[in-house]
Amino acid sequence: MLSAVSLLGERRRVRVNYRILVAMFTLSAIAVGGLWWATEPPEPVSHVSIKTLNANAERGASVFHIGGCASCHQPVDFEQKDGEIPPLSGGRRFETDFGIFIAPNISTHAETGIGRWSVQDFATAMLQGVSPDGKHYYPAFPYASYTRMTLQDVVDLKAFMDQLPAVRRENDPHELGFPFSIRRFVGIWKRLHLDNKPQVQIQEATEEQLRGQYLVEGPGHCGECHTPRTLSGGMIRSRWLSGAPNPDGDGDIPNITSHVDGIHEWELVDISEYLSSGFKPDFDVVGSSMADVVENT
Repeated sequence: MLSAVSLLGERRRVRVNYRILVAMFTLSAIAVGGLWWATEPPEPVSHVSIKTLNANAERGASVFHIGGCASCHQPVDFEQKDGEIPPLSGGRRFETDFGIFIAPNISTHAETGIGRWSVQDFATAMLQGVSPDGKHYYPAFPYASYTRMTLQDVVDLKAFMDQLPAVRRENDPHELGFPFSIRRFVGIWKRLHLDNKPQVQIQEATEEQLRGQYLVEGPGHCGECHTPRTLSGGMIRSRWLSGAPNPDGDGDIPNITSHVDGIHEWELVDISEYLSSGFKPDFDVVGSSMADVVENT
């Protein structure tokens, strides 16, 4: 009799354990499915929308210089001459808290650059941070700002860049540790931080102010360096443009808001002079990575 009772109890324990295993497997499957959904790259930019636009390379040149594309993608230690557009072969290393990102080759080279990209590929990369093969780009590529650009500006930019020389240079892989080396996880970052809405709301803004806002928040991507970030790498919107640690590890990026600690005393001519020559109103001169930005602006 005791052996029969023991056998019955054992069977019940087996059934309970089986149910627990099924429940755990079901919950795990739901979690994996949810994670896969959350990290899924978005669909490419509409090809139909692109076909309605006429590309203008001359306008694209302005977008190129406003965006400072050459500042990050020119070769390391390249000595630029006045008016010269550097090769876009990449190679510059950016050290961050998440690892080292290396700027890729964005020249028109067919094998090592973006020479085979379609306009749709280019627009999807710029506005959504997704590669032609459907993978997330890391937000060291500042698409979190570029996502505010108009599709027309992106199409024009592609037309201009298509005219630039092809340069062969194989891309180096980023140097990232786990879990940042898992590119798919960038999808979660995008759900948290990728937003094409304006960073600030300007009441009764003039057309000139709205144009300036677009240049700063979109192609100029000023906030990428001048705004402090959360632990996950998202910009802190409440401290927009208020200054941040230098991602290169040397000093701080200054406050460029109208606060007394920022550039509240600067006139229009001061900003214009700074972006064209690098000289500040106090006769100091631009330094660090901003020097490249000024050179290319």
